[in-house]
Amino acid sequence: MLSFKVEGKENKKSLLSVLFEENPELKQIFSDSQNIDEVYQNIRKWIGSYFELNKNAYKFYISEHTGRKHFNELTWRDYAAIRILDYLDHPDLKVNDLNLRGKEVFSGPFNKLWLEFNQHETDITADFVHDMIYLFRQYNGTLKRHKPSKETVMSWMERHPSGLEKRVIAMREKNKDRIIRKLIEKIDSGEKNYPRFQFDDGKTFEEKYEKMLEWWDDKLFHLRFAIRTPKLLNEMLDHSLGKETMKILKEAKAAGIPTFVNPYYLSLLNIDEPEFARGSDKAIRQYVLFSQDLVDEFGEIVAWEKEDVIKPGKPNVAGWLLPRGNNIHRRYPDVSILIPDTMGRTCGGLCASCQRMYDFQRGYFNFDLEKLLPREKWPDKLARLMMYFEEDTQLRDILITGGDALMSSDKTLKKMLNAVYKMAKRKIEDNKSRPDGKKYAEMVRIRLGTRLPVYLPQRITPELISILSDFKKKASKIGIKQFFIQTHYESAMEVTPESKLAVEMLLSAGWIVTNQQVFTSGTSKRGHTAKLRKVLNDIGVLPYYTFTVKGYFENRNNFATNERAMQEQIEEKVIGNIPVKYYDEISKFAENAENMIEQINHLRALADLPFLATDRNVLNLPGVGKSLTYRTIGVTSDGRRILEFDHDHTRAHSPIIKKMGKIIIVESKSVSKYLRQMEFFGENIKEYEAVFGYSIGETEPRMPIYEYPGYSFGVTEEFTNLELKVED
Repeated sequence: MLSFKVEGKENKKSLLSVLFEENPELKQIFSDSQNIDEVYQNIRKWIGSYFELNKNAYKFYISEHTGRKHFNELTWRDYAAIRILDYLDHPDLKVNDLNLRGKEVFSGPFNKLWLEFNQHETDITADFVHDMIYLFRQYNGTLKRHKPSKETVMSWMERHPSGLEKRVIAMREKNKDRIIRKLIEKIDSGEKNYPRFQFDDGKTFEEKYEKMLEWWDDKLFHLRFAIRTPKLLNEMLDHSLGKETMKILKEAKAAGIPTFVNPYYLSLLNIDEPEFARGSDKAIRQYVLFSQDLVDEFGEIVAWEKEDVIKPGKPNVAGWLLPRGNNIHRRYPDVSILIPDTMGRTCGGLCASCQRMYDFQRGYFNFDLEKLLPREKWPDKLARLMMYFEEDTQLRDILITGGDALMSSDKTLKKMLNAVYKMAKRKIEDNKSRPDGKKYAEMVRIRLGTRLPVYLPQRITPELISILSDFKKKASKIGIKQFFIQTHYESAMEVTPESKLAVEMLLSAGWIVTNQQVFTSGTSKRGHTAKLRKVLNDIGVLPYYTFTVKGYFENRNNFATNERAMQEQIEEKVIGNIPVKYYDEISKFAENAENMIEQINHLRALADLPFLATDRNVLNLPGVGKSLTYRTIGVTSDGRRILEFDHDHTRAHSPIIKKMGKIIIVESKSVSKYLRQMEFFGENIKEYEAVFGYSIGETEPRMPIYEYPGYSFGVTEEFTNLELKVED
């Protein structure tokens, strides 16, 4: 295995020698060719002989064969052969790289190798040559893919402790004790002064401590005492943050990036780690602590999801016309996101790789909780927004999020759900006058997007459960069939006794709890995400999506390459793949959400699975929709891959995708840089080496439980609120 420790241009010459020594055919082509055109012709002829013997690979290359079935038939060497031809097919590929604030970058890997072979200096780095060496090792059979056994994957899972283990719980109790003692000091000194959280005169320390334990179960306590400065954060962590980390946090504060970590979530960060838990909070720290890349890019961040950029009276990039107010986001025909003008616009904490960092940058989101209380005119605005759903022909699914849906008060949430109920009921009534085949889609799914079961489980109260339970009962009577809480666990270490109780309460209300994990570099360790799926299953949560990190250089530190996402899908998640014969059983889970744990355990035992792989590994495209269907068509001089994504054709889209075509994305770090980061985390990168070969991706099929239930009538094919002429 090559060393990845040298970065930049330093050892590219020795690596180029390795490339040509390992591939005498390639060296001969470069020696015999008189110009770059001959190089391309001769490489194509050389690789063409492979396709003559592998017809199915060629049909996939020319897109005659598409889809998951044909993707699964590709061999490891097929991947490499297809990538070589894709490089040849894009000899002059130039793209505006938003990682570099729009600077044009040129791919042309064979052009650059040709120049280097002929003693012309280029700007290629060691990472670029690494990528080419592994491409040809894969093609010539030197780089093999040894898919790990189920036993191996489960041994990797065991490396990652859970927040439900007794020894981890004991660690968190110590953290909680330290935080409580420091907060008592802050209250006594007057540094923290909130009328609701003050000690009566004459109280002993023990009495104050008991009071703090009582307050610890109050969500408002955690919001009021959230840590908002780097100095206080370091103090609460017993001054354990290093100088470089503190420098970055202070620069972040000066740049306008808010710090907001509530005491409960802070108690999940370790300062004295025993050997069994070494580095186990990496995924959590990546969400709390900022990177230098984020600080450097803040102020220059561009919206990753183009549909988030809305011009009044103009359709978004997906072609959808939206009501004024920036409260509704829409990509697909059947679902829209509702972001309320309430406390639901904020969160229980700030995730460093948040998709809304663009909105924080422009001041649209913040943590000024008082200013985010419901405005007087919100009920009128909510009614207008509900009309958008009611009068749309295709909308059948509403996702209330933010921010965070459960940051809204019980009173506000109840009003929003009631408004949804009335809208859904009116839509049903209006349909009675429409003929079959012309009827509008009726609401069948209600979702709440929240990270509070993870960030602030104290928010899940009996009062909230009563609201959710009552809503489900009356909404079910008018035909709404699916009720989802979509949450966001990153690590099994976030699954604590408090969080487990919160999930149990949500399930008791009859709502399915699903998880959307962001596949960061910290969560991409071997076995980490598989372990999370298992622990979530244990408490009754179904995985929904595993997302590649969005964004450009601002999220480079947290970015795990799409190649690693494909490797995780094919080599680790596979041990939880549900046989098709059990699809009918899992499709019925929604009918009995209260007994979700029993249903999950029954199916795991029946199919002999450690977890149910009900999620899909995907990337939110900087265009429309989610997909992991891609081909690698280029590579930058510093080894970052250029991927061409296609849309997920297994689900309904706006008709605009027919005009959009494919989407090109330049990754923010090379595979070699990713491996260096893994090595820094203490990983054995030999276990990851095959990641270089995952140059093709294909979106997984959706699990039956996430399909929309059918109607007993024909829905119109007409689209409303759609205008396909989109401005650049």
